[in-house]
Amino acid sequence: MAVGPTTEPITAPVAPAVPAEAPSGPLALPTEHPREAPRLTPVELAPGKALYTAVLPGVMQVPADLLLAMGRKSSLWPMTFGLACCAIEMIATYMSHYDLDRFGIVPWPSPRQSDVMIVAGTVTKKMAPAVKLLYEQMPNPKWVISMGACATNGGPYSRYDRVLQGVDNVVPVDIYVPGCPPRPEALLDGILALQDLIMEERKSVGR
Repeated sequence: MAVGPTTEPITAPVAPAVPAEAPSGPLALPTEHPREAPRLTPVELAPGKALYTAVLPGVMQVPADLLLAMGRKSSLWPMTFGLACCAIEMIATYMSHYDLDRFGIVPWPSPRQSDVMIVAGTVTKKMAPAVKLLYEQMPNPKWVISMGACATNGGPYSRYDRVLQGVDNVVPVDIYVPGCPPRPEALLDGILALQDLIMEERKSVGR
């Protein structure tokens, strides 16, 4: 009896599946979709370099308000406004022994170009409107230093009705310099405190 060819299908041998090796590193990427592996690779942060550093090496980048504040604090122009005996101490601060000009502080006789008002002396109620008018004529930003006890709270004339009990009743005061009268060193310390205040308030527009 003849036996014909078998009708069983012939299949090709299949190679055993080799498991893919998991990538080594801090982030284990999935292996079931190998085409997506490049998209899931973390991006390496490469710090950029500004163009001005290549063209002008050694240039320092600082905020604009910092430069403006440094210019303001280093070029204060106080108005020459002395009312009583404290003005003598203020004048002595500008003399050669203390030399206030070395801080870039130059007295100016006009309120139109001044940015600091040093109220040195007793402010009477008759003088208070003039003080307020001169303050309003000063351009912004502007600051006020109350020099001496009389300008701060009336001083020895606090019981007199015709004396203003503090110049801060008519204009805003930034720095108070105590004393009766304060020495030039005290005024120097008050101006240095005003310079620190200007640097702290550099983001503000000014009064």
